[in-house]
Amino acid sequence: MSLDATRATYDAVAVDYARQVTGLDAEGPLDRAMLADFADRVDGPVADVGCGTGRITAYLAGLGIDVVGVDLSPGMIAVARAVYPTLRFEVGSMTALDLPDGGVAGVLAWYSIIHTPPDGLAAVVAELRRVLAPGGHLLLGFQAGADEHRVLTHAYGHDVECDAWLHSPDTVAGLLEAAGFVVDARLVREPAGRERRPQASLLASSAPPDELVLPGRATSPA
Repeated sequence: MSLDATRATYDAVAVDYARQVTGLDAEGPLDRAMLADFADRVDGPVADVGCGTGRITAYLAGLGIDVVGVDLSPGMIAVARAVYPTLRFEVGSMTALDLPDGGVAGVLAWYSIIHTPPDGLAAVVAELRRVLAPGGHLLLGFQAGADEHRVLTHAYGHDVECDAWLHSPDTVAGLLEAAGFVVDARLVREPAGRERRPQASLLASSAPPDELVLPGRATSPA
């Protein structure tokens, strides 16, 4: 299955998803803590990649953050624009973001990689690294497992057909580090409420450029 199947799935469920999942209702206290920590760290514009109906985009905007929401699904983006008309939302792919190199201080990909196969993760990480400024921050949320594949056949009252993967936190952390990120915090928690699988989130920062260190000096010259 392809990106087309993922796009079609979210186009189909967009309206009902927005009715059933609002604000931070789906996030427990640990997830909220990770989101709050990310929001506290960023100092500049943020891209909410895989923003869906914009609920987390709106949360960040409510904290005074300059944020743009990006999603593969035009249906999701249409709902987001209708619900949050003062915020900016764009249709786009997380493997080819319409953002300049180093253009944002933060990237949020909250459960946005669950439809990415393991062999596609490196390309996604590379693109997120490309758009993130040196010293910027990234927060990834995803379902945790041993690269387990499943096919979604029903979601939010609709029959669908869409690939989904559980990713190993160790594997994702390794890809981040290989791409030039420093993993600052890692959360893996057991399922809660209607969840059936462990959930993970990784908070990372993009390594700043190497400082010039001259003999006898501990820091770069002014």
